[in-house]
Amino acid sequence: MSELLFKHYGLTRGFFIKNVDTLAEGIADVQPEGFNNTIHWHVGHVLTVAEQFMFGFPKKSTQLPANYMELFASGTSPAAWQGDVPQLQELIIQLQDQLKRIKEIPTESFNKMLKTPFLGQETFGELTNFAIFHEGIHLGQIQAMKRVINAEVK
Repeated sequence: MSELLFKHYGLTRGFFIKNVDTLAEGIADVQPEGFNNTIHWHVGHVLTVAEQFMFGFPKKSTQLPANYMELFASGTSPAAWQGDVPQLQELIIQLQDQLKRIKEIPTESFNKMLKTPFLGQETFGELTNFAIFHEGIHLGQIQAMKRVINAEVK
């Protein structure tokens, strides 16, 4: 099961990064009408939530700055951003590094039961699958936002 999870995570993360790495200048910080956030926010959110699910951020993982919770946690908005906000390219590098760390997780970990089930997920492997699902949802939002922004520019 773990090899399939690693493969699926790599596929999803690859498509995610490709969609944001090829953005035209300035597109990532446009908030189109009808959307709650920007592409920049979605990228940071996916990174932060994956770090929470996979590594226990912010209590157990110090790979990301603590302020990422204030910037990118569920319910946050770029309209309220203050202080040091990472650039999109920095987030992309962190997404790539995070995937490498995910692929180093021992395979036996995926069968471990969670202390508290999360949204019906009872094992770490199920939570990993949910993280992949979550990333796919945000990839869809990014793709929709790109289409809307590009249509507005024309």
